[in-house]
Amino acid sequence: MIDMNRYREQVEEAAAFIQKQVTEPPEVVIQLGTGLGELAKAMDVDCCWPYAQLPNFPHSTVTSHDGNLVIGNLAGRRVAILQGRFHCYEGYTAREVGFPIRTLALVGVRIAIITNASGGLNPAFRSGQIMVLADHLNLLADNPLRGPNVDAWGPRFPDLSTPYDPQLRQLVHDLAHRLGFGEVVSGTYACIPGPSLETPAETRYLRIIGADAVGMSSVPEILVARHAGMRVLGLSVVANVNDPDHFQPILLDDIIAAARRAEPRLQQLIMQTMAELTP
Repeated sequence: MIDMNRYREQVEEAAAFIQKQVTEPPEVVIQLGTGLGELAKAMDVDCCWPYAQLPNFPHSTVTSHDGNLVIGNLAGRRVAILQGRFHCYEGYTAREVGFPIRTLALVGVRIAIITNASGGLNPAFRSGQIMVLADHLNLLADNPLRGPNVDAWGPRFPDLSTPYDPQLRQLVHDLAHRLGFGEVVSGTYACIPGPSLETPAETRYLRIIGADAVGMSSVPEILVARHAGMRVLGLSVVANVNDPDHFQPILLDDIIAAARRAEPRLQQLIMQTMAELTP
C-alpha cells in the first residue's frame, strides 16, 4: 500500500520550497522532452534549480535531459519549464514520474504543455512532423493516481473524455497554418514502458489498436495534470516513422537529432501559443 501521507508531505515540502523562492507563481508549466531542452534560453529567468536541489524530486538519469526547473517570464506569461523528465523505465513509479507536475499544481499552475519525441506509426506521417496529441493509450500498466486519493488534489475518478484541451489544440493548428508549418498533424499517442524499443510485431499491434505515434513518457504527467484540473496541451515531435513490414533499426542518436532539428519550429509554436493564450 502506498504511504499517501508521506507522499503528500513530500509534495507539499517541494511546493513550499518553490513558493518561498518566487515572487509570483507560474501559471503555465512546459515540460521539455528528449532533444527539446533549449526553450529556457528564450526566458527572462528568475530562478533555476537542478532537480537534485529541489526537495524530494527524483533525479533524471537520461543524458539528453538537463534536469532543471526554470521559472520566469516567457512571451508575457509566468512560466515554469521542466528541462527533462523522469521515466518508468528508469525505475520510477508513475506516481514518482508525475511528482514535478503534482508539485507545480500546488504552486498554482493551471495549464500544462507537455512535449516529447516519439516514433511514428501512422504511415502518412513523416520524420520531423509535430503531432498535436488528440488522445492517448496508457500501456504502462501503472497509473500515477493509484492508491489513496487526496480529495483536495482532485477527484477519485477524473473524467478523461477530453484529455487534451480542445481550444489549445485548435490554437496550435491555427498558428501552424498562420506560420506556414504544414507538418503539424494530430493523432493518438501510445505510451509504453520501455526501455526496449518496439519490435515489428509490436509496431503493427500499436497501429492496429489506434496509435499514430509511440513513446515512453508523458502520460503519467498528463494524468496528474488532468487530475489537478489543468488544461493540457500535448506536442510530440515525430522523430522517425517505421513500417513494420520494412523495419529499419531505431537509434537513440537519430531520435535526438530529429527532435533537435524540429525544435526551432516547436519553440516558435509554443511561444506563439503562450502569447495568444486567453487569460
